[in-house]
Amino acid sequence: MVSITLTAMEIAVRKLFAIMPFLFGIGFIAPLTAQIMASFSLAAPLGMSNIVFGLIFGGTWGLIATMRGRWL
Repeated sequence: MVSITLTAMEIAVRKLFAIMPFLFGIGFIAPLTAQIMASFSLAAPLGMSNIVFGLIFGGTWGLIATMRGRWL
């Protein structure tokens, strides 16, 4: 039997990659959504700013992708 010992850095990287879809939703999809809305002069619902709407949209999509394990 092979025993694998993980270092603290390997454990940290595995945990980071586990939540990577959520971070991608916050860090990329949210500002992209806000910029697209601004370029087409679309107003966010409920009087929110475009970036707040983008953060809600991207964060939700990223969280769903993290929980399901896939984007679609």
